[in-house]
Amino acid sequence: MHALTLLITALLVFALAYRYYGKFIAAKILVLNDNRVTPAYTLRDGRDYHPTNKWVLFGHHFAAISGAGPLVGPVLAAQFGYLPGYLWILIGAVLAGAVHDMVILFASVRHQGLSLSTIAKEHLGKTAGVATAFAVLFIIITSLAGLAIVVVNALNESSWATFTIIMTIPAALIVAVWMYKIRPGKIVEASLIGVTLVILGVIFGEQISHSPFGEWLKFSKQTLSLALPVYGFIASTLPVWLLLCPRDYLSSYMKIGTILLLGIGIVIVNPVIHMPAVTSFINGGGPIIPGKVWPFVCITIACGAISGFHALIGTGTTPKMISKETEILPIGYGAMLVEGIVSILALIAATCLIPGDYFAINLSPEIFHKLGYATSQLNDIQQMVGETLTGRSGGAVSLAAGMSLILSSIPGMKMLMGYWYHFAIMFEALFILTTVDTGTRVARYIFQEMAKTIHPKLGSSTWMPAVILSSGVITVSWGYLVYYGEIKTIWPMFGVANQLLATIALLIGTVFILDSTKKWKYGLITFLPALFMVVTTITAGFMTIFDNYLPINNFQGNFNATLTFIMILLSLVVFYESIRKIYLMKGKLL
Repeated sequence: MHALTLLITALLVFALAYRYYGKFIAAKILVLNDNRVTPAYTLRDGRDYHPTNKWVLFGHHFAAISGAGPLVGPVLAAQFGYLPGYLWILIGAVLAGAVHDMVILFASVRHQGLSLSTIAKEHLGKTAGVATAFAVLFIIITSLAGLAIVVVNALNESSWATFTIIMTIPAALIVAVWMYKIRPGKIVEASLIGVTLVILGVIFGEQISHSPFGEWLKFSKQTLSLALPVYGFIASTLPVWLLLCPRDYLSSYMKIGTILLLGIGIVIVNPVIHMPAVTSFINGGGPIIPGKVWPFVCITIACGAISGFHALIGTGTTPKMISKETEILPIGYGAMLVEGIVSILALIAATCLIPGDYFAINLSPEIFHKLGYATSQLNDIQQMVGETLTGRSGGAVSLAAGMSLILSSIPGMKMLMGYWYHFAIMFEALFILTTVDTGTRVARYIFQEMAKTIHPKLGSSTWMPAVILSSGVITVSWGYLVYYGEIKTIWPMFGVANQLLATIALLIGTVFILDSTKKWKYGLITFLPALFMVVTTITAGFMTIFDNYLPINNFQGNFNATLTFIMILLSLVVFYESIRKIYLMKGKLL
């Protein structure tokens, strides 16, 4: 099997899905209407509610939803072979993920940009609203930990990558000041400045890494585990236009540009897929994800096919900045399909590696030697990129290795493999960090909505003590999990949490559609995916508890098991309330 066949097939499927299914939902079911004034105008405050250019907002939204999932998930799921993950990305993104994103974004715009729990309370009742609020809070903290730990593993002791990531922060601040203060509305100018600064960060990163300053930038896992929550706290408290939105917009250039570059590389090189269609691990016992292909291929790929985390962005920052309802189609449905393409490319990059090299990177040497595989090109790759790659679990390093192999195989690019590798690491970290900072801000919104029941001022986004307190609670919570966790314990919990939230959002979306359209058949677009996801995710959740966490038999294992069980329980409450409401409504609508 050659990579180009997989890529062209995926592009055709996604293009047809957007043209026919996405537009059908937008026009016939949601009935997008530009004559309705959006919350960005009615509640404009200059901090959170702020009308934003369509493409800038697309960049922010895509950058925010495209975290570790579409990059790392398919890479980790490659242990099952290339076919299970490939099929799930195509089916899941078209019929579940993109529908989920568009419906929830639309529902939030129609509810003044408020959170998923507020929408649940209005359409399902107080019990479901409270359960959703707590479920979302648990889930988003777990998700942020899962995303952040991938960055920690990727940047660990790598001064080149760390310098490049640090450079994106002043670049974003300069873009914001230029675009909103110095030259208002001059988006092209600001973009050129920002992209140039980020590229210079990659180029000069190598020289910095070999200087005395480079040694100082070789941060340990513990240092990075403390630094990321600090960054999340700052991004959550500053005005949205100053750091969050321009950084996400700027990084979207790097993301989309890199994805296009990788796609062009695949077209030119057309590499062979070395991983078999299915492996012996589909029946369980996988060394990376210790479970069967179902339900764990869905849980592991997560954001690449459907992501509950997207519901937090779709009811968090994006609906507060959208200018016209018709923009919901490209931003909601379209951005998810682009993320699906990212997932396909990540899967291709990982499966182009020789299986022995792939497992040597993602496993400790002790576990790798027990598998009976042998490395092939790994030593050569390590020499060319100037890094030790063995035992670097988490998926990010194996993806960067696969990407650099493809890009360096373009005629004339062989000598640049070290740059391609570190560029890929920077690209991955940017992908993830833009989700971490936006996710922290959304979690702050949710926490403040809950806290205002204690005192109204705690829910104010303009009262700084409340903003600082809520941001601190959120960042300390997910920072704790990152500091004491590792990829094999955090990622399965992240996957379960992420998919549970998607299930909740699909159920809430079903009731919202039934309330809005009064036609039960329209509710099937979200209800059928919700049924599949609830069975898949709860099965994976209990398997993770009993097969992964409880056998650890220590505080951290028991804590993770308890947290996962609480999330399942809260999700079941929402599921029961949703089914009860859907049953009552179906009788009236038939």
